Amino acid sequence: MKSCWEHQKMANAPIRIIDGDRGTNYPKQSDFSDIGDCLFLNTGNVTEGGFDFSKCQFISKAKDEVLRKGKLDREDVIMTTRGTIGNVAYFNAAVPFESIRINSGMVIFRSDLRFILPSFLYQFFRSPQFNGQVNSLKTGAAQPQLPIRDIKCIDVPIPPLDQQRKIADTLSTYDDLIENNRRRIQLLEESARLLYKEWFVHLRFPGHEHVKLTAGVPQGWERKLIEQVCGTIGGGTPSTAIPSFWENGDVTWVVPTDVTRNDCLALLDSQTKITESGLRGSSAKMLPPNAILMTSRASVGFFALVDRPVCTNQGFISIVPHDDDARMFMLHNLLYRVEEIRGNASGSTFKEISKGRFRAMDIVMPTKTLLTQFNEFSDGILQQVRVLRKQNAKLTRARDLLLPRLMSGELVA
Repeated sequence: MKSCWEHQKMANAPIRIIDGDRGTNYPKQSDFSDIGDCLFLNTGNVTEGGFDFSKCQFISKAKDEVLRKGKLDREDVIMTTRGTIGNVAYFNAAVPFESIRINSGMVIFRSDLRFILPSFLYQFFRSPQFNGQVNSLKTGAAQPQLPIRDIKCIDVPIPPLDQQRKIADTLSTYDDLIENNRRRIQLLEESARLLYKEWFVHLRFPGHEHVKLTAGVPQGWERKLIEQVCGTIGGGTPSTAIPSFWENGDVTWVVPTDVTRNDCLALLDSQTKITESGLRGSSAKMLPPNAILMTSRASVGFFALVDRPVCTNQGFISIVPHDDDARMFMLHNLLYRVEEIRGNASGSTFKEISKGRFRAMDIVMPTKTLLTQFNEFSDGILQQVRVLRKQNAKLTRARDLLLPRLMSGELVA
């Protein structure tokens, strides 16, 4: 029970805190590559939900060998300590890389297994009890940070090992279900992307053997401007000086971070709501269900679809195809052309693609038959993704309700 739990400051706990290498051998940008011997973690790899390996950078074996600190061992726990503080990940057997180093904005926690289980420590680091201590200790407004000297002041519960194991096993059951669903989502979305490439990039669409090409374009397909095939709609922000625009709002109002922090194309909800009067009193416009939301400012070229009417702030160009059957084709066409879209963005403080420049981009539109076939397949994928995403939201809520109660000793016998 909780009364039996020992508590220690991190400085005295059976946990070794290991910093990353900050010396002259620290990798420069030119040392990174898309493949290599050692994965060098960046802050995008350690998220609120653990590891994310969608974008990785590697260093060579030679570079790895000259670094003095920051190499992970299996069962280490990693935490971000600069910028975004308190994201944690667990280097357990499920991680598919053997050689990993942290960057200078992270630390490693290496448990003495005789006293504390890494799986328990990882779960404690995700609890409100831990996050509250982190928030009280971090410093810096422009660039928040949490130095090791302050980490050592954090209070850590150390229950008996059998209770640690029970807590970790209970919570990992939820984590495993969430991770399995996340992988299924990735596979489903990848299947739609692969079919898009097969049909519309490699031009191996159904019946392609009998279709002639003219200047690389199949007969019956049309080259158009984006403005000819869809509506492009901006957004707006109600005045924050008018409380009635925000208080008790129930209008879904999407901002770029809702999309950039989402881990799939199906966005379930927005973090912030506005009122009907806020909608009428701003340049925000209601969009139909499944409008293609594209971030157009700063973080350009991130996409999402919501299954109900929504509006956005001014950091979006939202796309509503004139032909409903063209929706999923247009989405995947734009996903395939993200670098081109970003190349059309301009600005010195932050990049932004204007509606005018976006509308002037060309697009090759396939036949109505192909649009319909691809839309039926890809929309079916989207619906499956949405179901899995909703399951994960429920699992996450249940786990997050359970976590503080377990960490307080309330539910542990």
